[in-house]
Amino acid sequence: MTDTRRRVKVYTLNEDRQWDDRGTGHVSSGYVERLKGMSLLVRAESDGSLLLESKINPNTAYQKQQDTLIVWSEAENYDLALSFQEKAGCDEIWEKICQVQGKDPSVDITQELVDESEEERFDDMSSPGLELPPCELSRLDEVAELVASSLPSPLRREKLALAVENEGYIKKLLELFHVCEDLENREGLHHLYDIIKGIFLLNRTALFEVMFSEECIMDVIGCLEYDPSLPQPRRHREFLTKTAKFKEVIPISDPELKQKIHQTYRVQYIQDMVLPTPSVFEENMLSTLHSFIFFNKVEIVGMLQDDEKFLTDLFAQLTDEATDDDKRHELVNFLKEFCAFSQTLQPQNRDAFFKTLSNMGILPALEVILGMDDVQVRSAATDIFSYLVEYNPSMVREFVMQESQQNDDDILLINLIIEHMICDTDPELGGAVQLMGLLRTLVDPENMLATANKTEKTEFLSFFYKHCMHVLSAPLLANTTEEKPSKDDFQTSQLLALILELLTFCVEHHTYHIKNYIINKDILRRVLVLMASQHAFLALCALRFMRKIIGLKDEFYNRYIMRNFLFEPVVKAFLNNGSRYNLMNSAILEMFEYVRVEDIKSLTAHIIENYWKALEDVDYVQTFKGLKLRYEQQRERQDNPKLDSMRSILRNHRYRRDARTLEDEEEMWFNTDEDDLEDGEAVVPPSDKMKSDEDLMDPITKFMERKKLKEAEDKEVLGKASLSGRQSPSFKLSFSSTTKPSLTSPSPSSHHPGSPGSPGSPGSAGSPGSPGSGAKNSPPTAAITTKGGLVGLVDYPDDDEEDEDDLESKEENPPLSKKSKLGS
Repeated sequence: MTDTRRRVKVYTLNEDRQWDDRGTGHVSSGYVERLKGMSLLVRAESDGSLLLESKINPNTAYQKQQDTLIVWSEAENYDLALSFQEKAGCDEIWEKICQVQGKDPSVDITQELVDESEEERFDDMSSPGLELPPCELSRLDEVAELVASSLPSPLRREKLALAVENEGYIKKLLELFHVCEDLENREGLHHLYDIIKGIFLLNRTALFEVMFSEECIMDVIGCLEYDPSLPQPRRHREFLTKTAKFKEVIPISDPELKQKIHQTYRVQYIQDMVLPTPSVFEENMLSTLHSFIFFNKVEIVGMLQDDEKFLTDLFAQLTDEATDDDKRHELVNFLKEFCAFSQTLQPQNRDAFFKTLSNMGILPALEVILGMDDVQVRSAATDIFSYLVEYNPSMVREFVMQESQQNDDDILLINLIIEHMICDTDPELGGAVQLMGLLRTLVDPENMLATANKTEKTEFLSFFYKHCMHVLSAPLLANTTEEKPSKDDFQTSQLLALILELLTFCVEHHTYHIKNYIINKDILRRVLVLMASQHAFLALCALRFMRKIIGLKDEFYNRYIMRNFLFEPVVKAFLNNGSRYNLMNSAILEMFEYVRVEDIKSLTAHIIENYWKALEDVDYVQTFKGLKLRYEQQRERQDNPKLDSMRSILRNHRYRRDARTLEDEEEMWFNTDEDDLEDGEAVVPPSDKMKSDEDLMDPITKFMERKKLKEAEDKEVLGKASLSGRQSPSFKLSFSSTTKPSLTSPSPSSHHPGSPGSPGSPGSAGSPGSPGSGAKNSPPTAAITTKGGLVGLVDYPDDDEEDEDDLESKEENPPLSKKSKLGS
């Protein structure tokens, strides 16, 4: 078995006629038993996995292009290419392919003999070649008919391509084109259009090289101007010669490179503008044309990249103050197109490309360009900067941090980017949105590197908050000095919304740095001024910023919010919104509901103590009444420490609202005792436990009697509330699917002793067999009811949520039920 390991890139042609990179590996040729023949094998250099296993079919047409490429079609719509690092490796594999097919290795394409019928095979044996009619004006209709009839058959297509190639037929056709055009022979010109279009569809590189040569390409384009379906011919040649101008911003000394650039532009123009859009059945017919353009671009980038004098002159003129504006504009546009061409490179070549640009000083050059007044130049520079950020954000960060040691803050590259974002004159802020995306990429910790010696995240974020954050937040601080935004026009509001979006991203991902900045600069108070904006999207951005901070449940933030009474703008906005059911209403309610559900005690107390009077009349949701009940429980625990011991008794003897029988409860009780025994506690029979608890019954009885009056009042108020506002009578804010306990706004029936298992009540969530009825989430001290697991009602994950249990005791345990259970 021969094994010639050569480094290659494997490409496949996708549906959009773009070459997709399948990976880098080493190619070899050898006999594969499964495929019953000699095959090409490519194994990945990273892990040795098989990237390609392709049998060398005797009837497949292989093409060798540009000394380092081999291209072929595996199936009707599946094209493959191998791009070799070395010419020697390409030649070696090409010899193997030619050896299998019985061809001379000096050819650039092997014969295509796929899918031919038996009749075509017989024709092939009896007629070795296809004879073309003489290239005369009177025979053009015959030539056009022959080309059209040959395209459906792969065999006839191959014979036609060989005949056209061997007889130099294309140049003869182009001579006839001049004759027809001079005679204004429209019929002949229409035939020539069909013939030239058919030759394109033969999909043969050798023919393309003739058609796209300097002497032929403009005549080929001329033939394609006379589309029979159009009343008047197009003027493609006029556009290419008079309108389109080749601007040589830096003189190109290499004539081959210059010719390649001209050729690529014209062929791209043919593909995009001259040839009709291919149908579904013709798309693969032009794959070779697309490959021709793709590899031309790769070659152009490589030749320019290797020309050090050219790149040195380019960057010198870009940064030279003496360069006039028009010249600089052309230089920047050239650099932008150069970077766009680089997207066709293989990843390793793209690495080398951007490394070359970096070494040449592209970032300092961009810094100079971005400081100019010309809007078009700055726009092109922004596009170039986006290529660099998307390719390697760490390279940009490193440059900016090194630059800060030598320059003032106001001329740092990243601050120039922020200033251009702030000063975008586009009413829709298209440029600002693009720049904001780049800034977000630069400050995103997810793409920052961490090594043993240094942490990019720590270094860059420290730099950013010290040198750049004040520039980013300047428009926000300048616009929020009063109680209302000083400027509230649409464009300013859009800009502030973009800044808030980035700050919200920082709150989520930067923690320490952004926390210090927000608290020291009083940022949240300034942001909440925007709640008074006439633009709802900006007010919602401000609210989202605060919601993100509250969602962190950080007591530093909570103390800052309470100290500065920062819920006041939110409450004002809520009240000013009135009874309108809109996004603002829902977003504010969700934030208060989050405080209630997550039981953030400090914020709960702050809200009730300062804003209860403004919110107590809101009865279409139970959020604020639920907050009040939580607050009262907290106060009761503070005022009467005995409640801590009392609540354990109430918890152990809570009556369940489902249909569980007394026998079930006793069985669960004994199960609980056994589990507790494993934890080192003694088993106490229920009767003994009752006796041991008798000393506590007196304060419990007093407590329950004192609460019965308040419970009756709450029942009356909440009963009315559940039938008013926008909600249905059975409306409940239940979060039973979570592990957090939740307050459920009680329906009228839930307060009556006679309805412990009313349909739809929260108690039904803990019925036997329900998903939430597992015992493993209950603490060892929980009694029978927690063993059953009323998720969201009788689940006690930690002591921070004990206050809810007292509320449930009051709502769910009428004295009569409790006594019957204690009597058990």
